[in-house]
Amino acid sequence: MHHSRLSTIVIDCDIDHLDVATAFWSHALGKPVASADQDGDGRYAELQTAADEPIILLQKVDHASRVHLDIETDDLDAEVARLEKLGAHRVALVRDRWWVMEAPSGHRFCVVQPQRAAFGPHLNRWD
Repeated sequence: MHHSRLSTIVIDCDIDHLDVATAFWSHALGKPVASADQDGDGRYAELQTAADEPIILLQKVDHASRVHLDIETDDLDAEVARLEKLGAHRVALVRDRWWVMEAPSGHRFCVVQPQRAAFGPHLNRWD
């Protein structure tokens, strides 16, 4: 048995600097900036959300701007296998920490390890 849930809404930005996009999405969504440079490399910014809301993360990318979802799980292998049975396929394992997947519809999403200290609420339980 394992668990998973929607974790993060990721706003992929094909832009030189995230500050403009971060300011726009912060004001557009009414969410203050929690971190303007999450890892110190200028690639990630996070907006402040409540513990029971998905994380909103802005990510600097080298592909067209889009939005993708992250699904967090306590068993990466089991969740990826479950999603493959539903028709998704693996695209890339990143830093041995998460999988980029593609849904049958062509939408990319990621399967990641738990993103917050409290892994819940709103968990799905899979056998």
